Amino acid sequence: MKVTESSSNYDNLEEMSVSDLLSNMNTEDRTVPVAVGKIIPQISALVEEIVPRMANGGRLFYIGAGTSGRLGILDASECPPTYGVPHDMVIGLIAGGDDAIRKAVENAEDDPSQAWVDIQEYGFNADDTIIGIAASGTTPYVIGGVKRARSEGLLTGAITCNPGSPLAKEVEHPLEAVVGPEFVTGSTRMKAGTAQKLVLNMISTSVMIKLGRVKGNKMVDMQLSNAKLVERGTRMIMEATGLPESEAKGLLLEKGSVRAATDFFLSEK
Repeated sequence: MKVTESSSNYDNLEEMSVSDLLSNMNTEDRTVPVAVGKIIPQISALVEEIVPRMANGGRLFYIGAGTSGRLGILDASECPPTYGVPHDMVIGLIAGGDDAIRKAVENAEDDPSQAWVDIQEYGFNADDTIIGIAASGTTPYVIGGVKRARSEGLLTGAITCNPGSPLAKEVEHPLEAVVGPEFVTGSTRMKAGTAQKLVLNMISTSVMIKLGRVKGNKMVDMQLSNAKLVERGTRMIMEATGLPESEAKGLLLEKGSVRAATDFFLSEK
């Protein structure tokens, strides 16, 4: 039996008080970062290979179905506003297409050839990386996608929560965060989903830092898409330059990013 499908450590959930339900879920959740911590060497090995490929123009694709697909899309969609990268640099694909982001699409994950079709809508680049995401490690859409990508010479990885899964066997870099049974048996949107989100955070953040999209500890290329981010950028410029708030904000709005504003100020000194 798959670890992700094994019976919960708890029973008679409907008889628990709300407080006990929440406490027990929290107890289970605390095991997730421990499981992720055990595979940091494997995550590191994958990131070390992704960075030079993306520096050379490659893209990073996440492919998944259901919760796994949604998590990949979430991570990909946050890269442009956070790091100022193009929208087609990190791409999340879900079985069933965009409609499946909100509603389940029947049988979408069962076609092993569709993921490669979806990837090809973005063209082909020998420096691309494909990461399959599937808690079970058995999703045909994901397995078929990484298998074809690897046969085409692309770098492949996988994020799964079952050891020795079919998905893991098809990629060069399997990331197996084994979090054990879910609080609600088989509900992999819980611990497994949390583990996948943590791993995705680690991959995309470390890649962007190594690509030079962070300076010190600041998101100097973030998009100024709302008042909060303009205020954050203004504070960054004030710290870096010593300018008063009004001048820092004016320079930020004129130059369009913290990096550009700060570089301009320092070049004029």
